[in-house]
Amino acid sequence: MEPGRQDRLADLRLQIARLERPHKAKPLPFGLRPVDGHLPGGGLARGVLHEMIEAGPASEFAGCTTLFTAGIAARLKGPVLWCLTRRDLFAPGLMRAGLHPKQVIYAEARREREVLPLIEEGLREKGLGAVIGEVSRLGLTASRRLQLAAESTGVTALVIRRWWTVSEKELVDSPTAAVTRWRIAPAPSEAIPTPGIGRERWQIELLRCRNGEPHTWILEACDEKGRLALPADLADRPDQAPQRRAAAG
Repeated sequence: MEPGRQDRLADLRLQIARLERPHKAKPLPFGLRPVDGHLPGGGLARGVLHEMIEAGPASEFAGCTTLFTAGIAARLKGPVLWCLTRRDLFAPGLMRAGLHPKQVIYAEARREREVLPLIEEGLREKGLGAVIGEVSRLGLTASRRLQLAAESTGVTALVIRRWWTVSEKELVDSPTAAVTRWRIAPAPSEAIPTPGIGRERWQIELLRCRNGEPHTWILEACDEKGRLALPADLADRPDQAPQRRAAAG
């Protein structure tokens, strides 16, 4: 079948699913007015596909993005299916972001091309709270299939884009059918007067949002309940959009 015809059929199935799907669940709020007030519906849409990307010097390891995604999944009701090819997840780290090991079911594939079918199959299980998948490649057709599966059951799809080569990293910029695309990077923490480690900070960029606009926030990393926080020294700033423009320059 021709690629163009596949895309048209995928779009048609997506439109039919939207007409037939049950009542749409309320978005998942982050609990932060600057973030929720910017997102359509006041939070992260459930039962759709979201895409997560890491930025920074160690972006191939996707450390911040993994914890950001785990924090979202921790606040969704139900077990979480995590589809991956590498055994490099640190369970205590996920628990620090609110995602308890007993909540996670791991599905390990030998090759990356086997991950997308695992994600799609998981999204068709209504009892799951979320399906997380780690992939380098995610094209329009594949992402439309995931979006269709997520909308049909109401299970939220969270895809982490990982790469290990320059050519794989370039694939991240390709268009997908994800409702939102996020980019997470470490940010400098607040200096503390006494020795110790302060709460991590992330620069969280909403790169693309259906029915919404891009934006950037500097936030404190997920706590043990999966919740982000607005740093006290930044809380009085009216807008962090200039940071986004500076980062994009």
